[in-house]
Amino acid sequence: MSALLATVRRRVVGPREELPARIAFAIVAFLLIVVAPSMLSDFRLGLLAKYLVFAIVAVGIALAWGRGGMLVLGQGLFFGLGGYAMAMHLQLAEAPDGQPPAFMTLTGAEHVPGIWGPFESTAFTLAMVVLLPMLAATLLGLLVFRSRVRGPYFAILTQALAAAFVIFLVGQQQFSGGTNGLTVMTFFGLDLADPDDKRTLYLIVVAVLALVFLIGRQLVRSRYGRLLVAVRDAEDRVRFLGYDPTLVKVVAFAASAGMAGLAGALFVPVVGIISPASLGIVPSIEMVIWVAVGGRLSLAGAIAGAVLVNYAKTELSEQLPSAWLYGQGLLFVVVVAFAPRGIAGIGEWLRENRGRLRRGRDATPAAATTVEEGA
Repeated sequence: MSALLATVRRRVVGPREELPARIAFAIVAFLLIVVAPSMLSDFRLGLLAKYLVFAIVAVGIALAWGRGGMLVLGQGLFFGLGGYAMAMHLQLAEAPDGQPPAFMTLTGAEHVPGIWGPFESTAFTLAMVVLLPMLAATLLGLLVFRSRVRGPYFAILTQALAAAFVIFLVGQQQFSGGTNGLTVMTFFGLDLADPDDKRTLYLIVVAVLALVFLIGRQLVRSRYGRLLVAVRDAEDRVRFLGYDPTLVKVVAFAASAGMAGLAGALFVPVVGIISPASLGIVPSIEMVIWVAVGGRLSLAGAIAGAVLVNYAKTELSEQLPSAWLYGQGLLFVVVVAFAPRGIAGIGEWLRENRGRLRRGRDATPAAATTVEEGA
């Protein structure tokens, strides 16, 4: 098994370039923490905060899909669980003492529903935005992976669960707000209409993204990360060597779900609303597209893909609102067909072939000189 893990480490993780990675991390952190708040308008800073929230989801998908080989097309389910848990708490915090949220009064409700009660607690809510998606993913993973469901069947199953979750939310108007969703105006004492408080919220998002990235990076570089890649590439061999691939994949799937739930919880105050429109099949597929474009084998590439694709969506949809979806689909097809490792893969290919390209450039003048001398 040690030989298998060593091979996986050489093939996938590659040599550790600690100093360049730390320098790049420091530069990006400086740009996000210092430059962006001082250079961007309040509106653009709010958009960047939303992109960074999506980047948290992307890190989880890169872990489950890129490293674990699990194509998760239903992250909207876990994103929604975290988002609705946070929205329920914030709605209760804004409502008068003992009174149900405003949208419930429209349906004639006089008391807070029992299922909403525990979310009055801040500690319970903060725990549930991560633990609830992880619990759902763990139960699903144990059922699915023990049955050895994988590949497109697993992807379709997760997608179907996301669709079912949306249908459930739409049908529970009195508890979830239906298609209108839940709106919030404050976030733990921050006024979401105040520019200064919105900048504070932006810095919170940056800090959470940095923490999630470091956790994901540690998982990838650990022995567990190499074992996860070994399960992806040779599951039967890993099972033969005495490991349980089910538990290995469940851990990655649950961690990915927890990251998605955390992103959903931050999405609520950043955007001010959570609704079924943000959780269905199409948003879940878009999440995978971000990672595919950035590079599913790289956590940093997944973050870059989430930011770049959503930035392009914002800019191009303003000019070509009816054509953007076609462009996004074409982008996904092009990446899968011609750059399966995404933007990060292109950079890695250039680094790996730097010497060959340099030798090719040096050989061209020499060949030209030889021809001239022969002439």
